[in-house]
Amino acid sequence: MISESEFNRHIDETLLKIEEAIDESGAEIDYENVSGILTLTFEDGSQIIINRQTPARQLWVAAKSGGHHFDFETTEGSWIRDRDRAPLFEILSALASDQAGESVALSAE
Repeated sequence: MISESEFNRHIDETLLKIEEAIDESGAEIDYENVSGILTLTFEDGSQIIINRQTPARQLWVAAKSGGHHFDFETTEGSWIRDRDRAPLFEILSALASDQAGESVALSAE
């Protein structure tokens, strides 16, 4: 398990990358980061909430379709969903597309 300080560093970097990806996507998604909780708000008022779960060393994503838990994969340097190893940005793109009602491509690059 990664250390708490390393975990927090990865979370903070990831939340910033998500914000940048939203800006670059051109999608109508508002976002707000308060105390390490990133809230994405869509035109219909629905939200996706992304936050850290420090005791479990996981990043959690709550969307209309349900909750998703991600572990940091140190060998790959990325967040992967715990149940099927799907990458975070792939899942976020699908969730955002669903809630925005249009194709939204979010990339960590």
